[in-house]
Amino acid sequence: MDYRALKDLVRRGEGSNLEFKLKTNHPEKIIRGVVAFANTNGGIMLIGVGDDRTIPGLKYADEDEYLLVRAIDKYCFPKISYTIERVPLYDEREVLVIRVPPSPNRPHYIIPDLADPENKKAYVRVADKSVQASKEVREIMKGERASRDIRFTYGDKERKLMQHLGEHNSITVDLFASIAGVSRKIASRTLVLLVLANVLEIHPSDVVDKYTSRAI
Repeated sequence: MDYRALKDLVRRGEGSNLEFKLKTNHPEKIIRGVVAFANTNGGIMLIGVGDDRTIPGLKYADEDEYLLVRAIDKYCFPKISYTIERVPLYDEREVLVIRVPPSPNRPHYIIPDLADPENKKAYVRVADKSVQASKEVREIMKGERASRDIRFTYGDKERKLMQHLGEHNSITVDLFASIAGVSRKIASRTLVLLVLANVLEIHPSDVVDKYTSRAI
């Protein structure tokens, strides 16, 4: 990528496949975005670009790249496929361009404490933000990776679910559990199954996930 192509990219602004970071002094926020891109539809992280779309670049790109590669390789599991290139600016300053393709091995997690591997968090991309993935989103990613035919029984709880969606735009796990008179665990499992069967669509959020009927 040359400087002209970089400017064209920055002009687009941040979105579901593009994020800007001015510096690397908070690498945990950068690797959160890398994981979110891998778990969603891929994306590009530009380091040395401000939220206001200015391009000051990095003075010590060697050190910044080393820190990022070390953080990604150390704290992301399973390993994430990515590439890094540099775009030279002026006064020997550079912008780091991290390209992350959508991963076939999702979900990917960040394990902040290697001594406690169970304390792991997955992230997905929602608009221009990287949000923590709920249990349901993680289960859907695992199910999509398995790519097997999904079958389900259309019973009383499914009937109540579809009746609600016929009258309202969306539903949550807790609301479904209440309407159907089932435990949250069963409600969660049912909604995950229906997403994998392409009956429903999930809309992840940093507040609460919503489910809608899948558009035909």
